[in-house]
Amino acid sequence: MDDAEREKALLSVLNTEHYALQTSRAGTIDEATGRATIFLSVLSAALIGLGFAAGNDQVVRPYLGAVLPILVVIGVLTFLRLVETTVENSLDMKRIQRIRAYYHHRLASEHDFFVDAVASEDSAEAARKLVGIRAGRWEFLLTTAALVGAVNAALVGSAVVLVLGMVGGWHWLMVVAGVAVALAAFGAQFLYIVRMSRGPRAGSDASRRR
Repeated sequence: MDDAEREKALLSVLNTEHYALQTSRAGTIDEATGRATIFLSVLSAALIGLGFAAGNDQVVRPYLGAVLPILVVIGVLTFLRLVETTVENSLDMKRIQRIRAYYHHRLASEHDFFVDAVASEDSAEAARKLVGIRAGRWEFLLTTAALVGAVNAALVGSAVVLVLGMVGGWHWLMVVAGVAVALAAFGAQFLYIVRMSRGPRAGSDASRRR
């Protein structure tokens, strides 16, 4: 195979890979949306059930004691998978950026079609800019994983208030303790998102899961 045929074959492979990566990104986004929707639907159903049970003091506490742990477990599992889809999506964007950089070097060097891919073709932050996302850890607050993490934190804080209410004590202390636990839970989840999204092993771990 001469150089011209090899170049043609490589471009064909890259086009296929580009399409596969775009499909993978769409799949991770759809999965994240679906998982978050299922979790929020279960939460909405639980809140509707709470509305029916709220009028009976003998029922509401056992109901919350049974439902809150289930919601927390479902929320944590949903959160962990959403973090994985965030990492996978970021890796797909980075690989697409490298392919676009090759297009620029080999086919469009005199044009500016893919010039943004050349500036930092090995940078994950540059890959995020491909879809208009600014680099910075606070951008992770806008992810679906962070949204579910906030709901999880609220559920954990509510569980703490419920437990303290059963034990008895000052109402203001219950509220303060619940808020403190909720903030700590959200902070821990946010740090987990940042670590998994920027850690040195994120790429290898996500690749093994595929």
